[in-house]
Amino acid sequence: MASSYAAAAHRRRATGPAPSLTGPANDVHPVLRRASAPPAALDLLAQARTGLDEATTLHTPNERYATAHLAALRTAAAVLAARGRPETSTRRRQRIRSAWEVLPEIAPELTEWSALFASGARRRARAEAGIQGAASARDADDLLRDAAMFLRLVERMLVLQPVLPQPRIEQPGTGDAVG
Repeated sequence: MASSYAAAAHRRRATGPAPSLTGPANDVHPVLRRASAPPAALDLLAQARTGLDEATTLHTPNERYATAHLAALRTAAAVLAARGRPETSTRRRQRIRSAWEVLPEIAPELTEWSALFASGARRRARAEAGIQGAASARDADDLLRDAAMFLRLVERMLVLQPVLPQPRIEQPGTGDAVG
């Protein structure tokens, strides 16, 4: 019985119409393709990568901390460049907000990262000002590791984000014509 069912299914498939190469593809599942982020976002990601590489070569904890934090900030800016929309209300446009405030609105999945780096902004300012002991060697190393992980996460999120192909628009008169 099972073999007769398989044979009937095979005959149905063999006698059905062949799929059209130019007609609508209603029976075809969409294939995910990889889309790249806008050039401005890619440039910011490259700057962040360069900043992290530079931070690993610095010996002073203050310099290492500040450079790693700046790399994280550039990474956040890449997300904003890729996903951000201009403020529409005049009240919001008048107030200057940090990238760490805006990032959770644009990319809620990065809220915890935003909080982490926002908490280090004051230390970065003190480190950049050259205040002795603003960042310890451990603070700098921890931030460097966190910024590198954040960059890898954002690179995957922006550069390798799958996008469904747009539906094909059928031209009038090309539908069912038999030639």
